[in-house]
Amino acid sequence: MSAPSPTKPLYTRVLLKLSGEALMGTQQFGVDPAMTERIARDVGEIQGLGVQTAIVIGGGNIFRGLAASVRGMDRATADYMGMLATVINGLALQDALERQNILTRVVTAIEMRAVAEPFIRRRAIRHLEKGRVVIFAAGTGNPYFTTDTAAALRAMEIKAEVILKGTKVDGVYSADPVLDPTATKYASISYLQVLEKQLKVMDATAISLCMDNDLPIVVFNLLEPGNIRRVALGESVGTRVGG
Repeated sequence: MSAPSPTKPLYTRVLLKLSGEALMGTQQFGVDPAMTERIARDVGEIQGLGVQTAIVIGGGNIFRGLAASVRGMDRATADYMGMLATVINGLALQDALERQNILTRVVTAIEMRAVAEPFIRRRAIRHLEKGRVVIFAAGTGNPYFTTDTAAALRAMEIKAEVILKGTKVDGVYSADPVLDPTATKYASISYLQVLEKQLKVMDATAISLCMDNDLPIVVFNLLEPGNIRRVALGESVGTRVGG
């Protein structure tokens, strides 16, 4: 099999998973407009290649439900608050994308028609087919499930070919490379290895869902401009999990 052309994307439809912290940029909290603009430009590059793009974003830059529940808040209440934080992030990213003239729809699992569309699977797929970026907000709409699990679920519902997991590091390592200088990077790794070694790629529920449905995950450094495009073109960026 020949290597993919440098101008022809390897994927037709992708789901980009971003953490809420990705939107903070150099700030300690909230949304950095410069960072959302950078992400929007990178997404615009793959849209220009004809790649249909869906996005799931976390809310950890505003509120982290699990952390609040550890401090005594009811877990379900804390998780719903975290879901609302993802809607705030989705609207911020939508604004940045539309300032780049990229048509975008925020679709939420918790109904709030004044700011976003309710999640209807076929409608979301139709948006993608029309070249719009679809941002899935409010997780799965259920407490006790992370946005990692939401990303795996939505990716399968829209029949995405891959999950692109944007992080602060350039792939999956045998240990935390910040804490352990001897940590080695994997070029590729199986789902079972991720689970057995308890590597923090995505949570176990999300990895199991991807494994059961043979949905590959590419973990890459989001902070490097142009990396989303490189991954979409099939260049050897980051670490490929399964698939």
